Amino acid sequence: MKLPQTFYQRNTCTVAQDLLGCLLVSENKNVKSDERTSGIIIETEAYLGEKDPGSHAFKGKTKRTQIMYGEAGKAYVYLCYGKYYLLNVVTEATGTPGAVLIRALEPVEGIEIMKQRRSPQNTVELTNGPGKLTQALGVTKQHNGVDMTGNTLWIEPYTQVNTADIYTTRRIGVADDQLLRFFISRF
Repeated sequence: MKLPQTFYQRNTCTVAQDLLGCLLVSENKNVKSDERTSGIIIETEAYLGEKDPGSHAFKGKTKRTQIMYGEAGKAYVYLCYGKYYLLNVVTEATGTPGAVLIRALEPVEGIEIMKQRRSPQNTVELTNGPGKLTQALGVTKQHNGVDMTGNTLWIEPYTQVNTADIYTTRRIGVADDQLLRFFISRF
């Protein structure tokens, strides 16, 4: 059962925490086979729109950020450092920018496919960063704007996470003191 759009139409911090323990699934269909890969979301970061200096929407609506102002439940994918694609899920009500960055996964399905895409030294390093997980799942700029309740890229409930098991810290690479990074220890 995929998470419905209403799941994402909520407060960004709430969504960021509630995504922990969910399963992120990518299904790439090609001529040879269907490549389904997935992983349990174990780390997220919340980006709070125009009031958040770490958010792409901090300076308002632009061609790049207009997706953050649109419907919740859409994928916001962008290139970071000219090298890595990062996957966010748009949150909040239409017109209010917000997004959750998926930072790390615990691989579940398609691990051999992920290894072919990434060539990591070990399984721990396969999806333990936002650029690593998009590469492992085959997520690219072409996924920007994809409906995450559809059949290409989606999130579904997987395991319940006790709120006492959620850790909160400052975001990685963002120069502020907001505690908007949420993670659980690896299973």
